[in-house]
Amino acid sequence: MNIDKKQRAALNGPLTNRWWARWLLAALLWSILGLLFAMPGLSVPNWPHPLLGSLAQWWSWGLVTPLIFWVDARLPFNERQLGMRILAQLLPSLAFTALYIYVFAALRAVVGLGGWRAVADPHMLASAFHSGLLWGWLVYWLILGAHQTYRYYHHYLASELRLERMERSFSQARLNALRMQLDPHFLFNALNTVSSQVERDPRLARRMIEHLGDLLRLSLEARDRQEVPLAEEMAFLDHYVAIQRIRFGSTLRIETHIAPEVKYALVPCLIVQPLVENAIRHGISRRASGGAVTVTAERSAAQVEIRIIDDGVGLPPGWTLENSTGLGLSVTRERIAGIHPNGSSRFAVGRRSGGGTEVEISLPLRLTGELADDRAER
Repeated sequence: MNIDKKQRAALNGPLTNRWWARWLLAALLWSILGLLFAMPGLSVPNWPHPLLGSLAQWWSWGLVTPLIFWVDARLPFNERQLGMRILAQLLPSLAFTALYIYVFAALRAVVGLGGWRAVADPHMLASAFHSGLLWGWLVYWLILGAHQTYRYYHHYLASELRLERMERSFSQARLNALRMQLDPHFLFNALNTVSSQVERDPRLARRMIEHLGDLLRLSLEARDRQEVPLAEEMAFLDHYVAIQRIRFGSTLRIETHIAPEVKYALVPCLIVQPLVENAIRHGISRRASGGAVTVTAERSAAQVEIRIIDDGVGLPPGWTLENSTGLGLSVTRERIAGIHPNGSSRFAVGRRSGGGTEVEISLPLRLTGELADDRAER
């Protein structure tokens, strides 16, 4: 399986991505093994001999191991064909064990425990068969087993990273698709509102167009973000409300009450406006006397509680959120669930006790990075 550089960095860490660090770490590990196996002989008077002999033994395996890994990496079998990989290693296991014997003899000569003639002795393998060849062969399989475990570990983590990245991309694409459903819907309704005033009052229509331009600018600025600070979301709402106030005049009253501690809390972009639009279109506009819409946001423990309340005509009999066909409500609910899954958020629509409709949104309280950094400095 191919692993890109970013995945490899995530799997290995920053230190082991450098070749010299890997070699240094390997030398340290083989030296520790040599020291551990030499410990029983350190109590004798000539303790340097067993120590040097043990170090030479494990350093020899340290020199042979890269060749073992090189051959294993070029076998035509993947991680799932473990049986074939083991069978393919039978012949190399004998060859590398024999190579280890000669490397060990050379290192013994380097540390002064033997002569160089042993390296050229044609009977060395035969004598090693009785004194340590079988042990060396078992060490070979231990090294290979550890390497296969490491490969499976990498394969598993790389698969998990790849799956997580695909799920994240799919989720992001789905949220973007929901945003794309909202934007044309909002623009169509706003243009209808403006067109209704063009012939009746061109000056009002011009003011509506100015606010609509500001709305489009803010929408474009936030097009690549799924979440924005609540203050930015309310600024977007202000321009929309300005258009509706021009249209309805004194029959429409809109109030906002945003607690200071949640002003910079992150909320899904374009979440409040569709709900206020629903309240005006389906609640307030159907009453001759008009009505009021109130938007509140406050902190409750580790949550941001947002409410949109209107005193309009209310919900029709038998209405439920599950069978609602309204685009604004369905898209808003799906976006909240997509950004805050696993029950960390809540979205509810119900009848208001005094008449009208109440929408409740509960989101995890997460402040923007700038505010969090500022508070950390204080």
